[in-house]
Amino acid sequence: MKALILERYGKANQLRFAEVARPTIEPDEILVQVYAVGLNPIDTMIPKGSFKPILKFELPAIMGSDLAGIVVEVGDQVTTFKTGDAVYASVFDLGTGSLAEYVAVPASAAASKPKKLDFVQAASIPMVGLTSWQAFNDHGSAIKRDQKIFIPAGAGGIGTFAIQLAKYLGATVATTTSSQNTALVKRLGADEVIDYKTQAFEQRLQDYDFVLGTVRGDGIEKALQIVKPGGHVVSLVGPPDVAFARKRGMNIIMQWLFGLISSKIKRLAKKRHIEYAFMFVRPDGQQLTDIAGILDDGHIKPVIDQVFSFDQTLEALAYLESGRAKGKVVVRFI
Repeated sequence: MKALILERYGKANQLRFAEVARPTIEPDEILVQVYAVGLNPIDTMIPKGSFKPILKFELPAIMGSDLAGIVVEVGDQVTTFKTGDAVYASVFDLGTGSLAEYVAVPASAAASKPKKLDFVQAASIPMVGLTSWQAFNDHGSAIKRDQKIFIPAGAGGIGTFAIQLAKYLGATVATTTSSQNTALVKRLGADEVIDYKTQAFEQRLQDYDFVLGTVRGDGIEKALQIVKPGGHVVSLVGPPDVAFARKRGMNIIMQWLFGLISSKIKRLAKKRHIEYAFMFVRPDGQQLTDIAGILDDGHIKPVIDQVFSFDQTLEALAYLESGRAKGKVVVRFI
């Protein structure tokens, strides 16, 4: 089968298409013929080695995380799926990738494709859906109705989903974007929109309950200024902390290193009585099932910027890395 392979880490493009063996499945896995793959910013960062110390990744490796497709084979222990089922899943951090014609997926990581979405739309969901779901439900107290949530970069892949999920949960949402995307994020439900090119969010917002950190640089430190005591900051961009290292079973040296690089943000958060956590999304089929229900009920709609063919995947990744995408970039196989 054809797949997109990462052979080595480096600054230059190390990705290439290759013919590789079609995967064989374990008893608890399903084999999925891939119809579409959703791309995520981390797909442009992994080849540079940005997550080399963290990810369970042995090179050469197939790239990609999200997928939607049809089950063509079922492991002996799998009872939740059958051949012919339409599914969607994230295989992020499972040691395999989704940018291939066939992917072996643990049954526990997959869910039935939302009935009202096509395969391209479904493939756009898993990582942004799971990230938003886990950030809002797994860290500290779950998001409650009428809380104030700040989700920067509202027009991006994470932002377009997280705004809609936060509104579904009953929160008041603020976001940042450029002026040309204001109408988009308001349509998604954002209550307050800040043009990051002309305004500083930390000067406009105050007494927020929760911040979802999605922007690199000093955005996390600035976000602490708008969160009230007892609030939460969950960062997707770092710095990673000791709790994260321990959860992943890292050695004492890595725990010390992560403790060192997160010491400033942890100190500032503690001073303001704010809970800070670094989050790494995990595959979860049950959560995708719950998300599918919300999608099928029409509470959240996928936002897709562009769709590329599989042969155009390198161009798709370059477009995603340019930062111009509004919503998700998807690769279509079939």
